[in-house]
Amino acid sequence: MTLYLVVTIMVTTVVIQVKQISTRFSIAVHTLSLIAVSPKDCTGDFIARSVNTNPVVIRRIMGMLKKAGLVDVRPGVGGATLLKDSDRITLLDVYRAVNATEENQLFRIHDNPNFDCPVGRNIEQVLQAELRDAQSVMEQRLAQTTLDQLIEKFK
Repeated sequence: MTLYLVVTIMVTTVVIQVKQISTRFSIAVHTLSLIAVSPKDCTGDFIARSVNTNPVVIRRIMGMLKKAGLVDVRPGVGGATLLKDSDRITLLDVYRAVNATEENQLFRIHDNPNFDCPVGRNIEQVLQAELRDAQSVMEQRLAQTTLDQLIEKFK
C-alpha cells in the first residue's frame, strides 16, 4: 500500500509519495523480542509461526540482524541468541539493521516536476529539508525506545 502526503502551496497542490517503512522492521522487532523472551525456543520455524510468515523471510531478516551484530545464529541445530542485552538494543538499531527505508530516505519526492512552474522548479529543494528533519525526529524517537521497554509492555 502506498501512502501519499498532499501539500498545498499557494494555489498549487503537490503530491509527494510517502514510502512506507518496510515490514522488515516490525518482523525484526518481533523476532528480537521472541529471542529475548524465549531464547531456548527460537528456531527459524518457531519465529516464523509467531510472525505468521515463511521461514525464508525470517532467515533473511536474521542474516541482517546478525550482520548488524544484534544476534548470533546457530547453524545446524538452529536457534539464536541476542549479542546485546535487550535494554541496550534500541528500535533505531533494528531500523538501521534491516534497511527499513530505501536509500536511507523515509520520504521521496515525485519525479519530473514541471520546471516552468515556480513550485515545480523549487519543490524538491524546499521540501527536502523539512522531510530530512521529520525523519531525524522519528529516528531520535526510535533511539529512545529499547527492546526491553517493548517487552515489558507484552506482559
